[in-house]
Amino acid sequence: MSTTTTRPASDAEFLEVSEPFRREILAHCYRMMGSHHDAEDLMQETYLRAWRGYEKFDRRASVRTWLHKIATNTCLTALQSRQRRPLPSGLGGDAFDPTDDLLQNHEVPWLEPFAGTVDEVAPGDDADPAYVIGARESIRLAFIAALQHLPERQRAVLILRDVLQWRAAEVADTIGVTTATVNSLLQRAREQLKNASPQEDSPTELDDDAKRELLAKYVSAFERYDVEAIVELFTDKAIWEMPPFTGWYQGPADIGALIRKNCPAEGPGDQILLPAVANGQPAFGLYMREPDGVHRPFQLQVVDFGADGKVSYVVAFFSDDLEADFERFGLPATPYDAPARTAQSPWH
Repeated sequence: MSTTTTRPASDAEFLEVSEPFRREILAHCYRMMGSHHDAEDLMQETYLRAWRGYEKFDRRASVRTWLHKIATNTCLTALQSRQRRPLPSGLGGDAFDPTDDLLQNHEVPWLEPFAGTVDEVAPGDDADPAYVIGARESIRLAFIAALQHLPERQRAVLILRDVLQWRAAEVADTIGVTTATVNSLLQRAREQLKNASPQEDSPTELDDDAKRELLAKYVSAFERYDVEAIVELFTDKAIWEMPPFTGWYQGPADIGALIRKNCPAEGPGDQILLPAVANGQPAFGLYMREPDGVHRPFQLQVVDFGADGKVSYVVAFFSDDLEADFERFGLPATPYDAPARTAQSPWH
């Protein structure tokens, strides 16, 4: 009587082959979920499932593909019991009147920003160059917000086909449908994305010098609390939104009116901005001076650029635990604890 034994894989071997893809899998889960916190939990669940099943991994697919397959199905299961995560502009309806009172809704599971640079979430140097570009672009906040309009299977198919550039047959095998169904889901997903978001200026990639100059003006205008200067930096169709507040606002004049009416700053020095990166885009932790004279976390702004080298889109995130959120983005509890900036604020 003969017996067949299965060689147990060591933890060290599993970690060696799987760890290089951890940030990539985190980004994949974030695209699916729209929540950094959910993505971290589901990435851990993905790795736990992969570790348990590693002995049966037959290596007919690459480790990267195998992990993405596990992550996709882990997220699809989680999405069955979760609501979509919109931004205010994704709730439907026209832009709000900036003179109206602000309303908050803490019952909505709002979209969350992603902490990380594009290089941290993009695949390694061995990946196809087109895949690298697609992976980096697909972490941008506007794209993540648009994905939230899609049912979960359409969302998964669009990410696997258009971001990861998998073949239709690979996607069909992953989610357990036919190739024809994958093609149909992809067509519907692409069509729905066209109408998912309010109209805004097409994003423009500025060169590094132009980007630095624009961002320096942006920081200066806020720290001087010069609303006219802030307004001048926005494109004609620029959008401003700030979850958990339900309103969204379009156009420089309305954005300026919103700031004048609602911003607690009263003059120069009340606000300090420190740079960060969110969704692979420029971001700022905005610290507001409180009655005791100390600047504390107030909002995290994620910025995008549009035509004419101006700002086209800002999402200013508020939360119940901004200090913890700032820490996730590498921002200190107070701006006084930050390393000296290249262009030091006169108010810092």
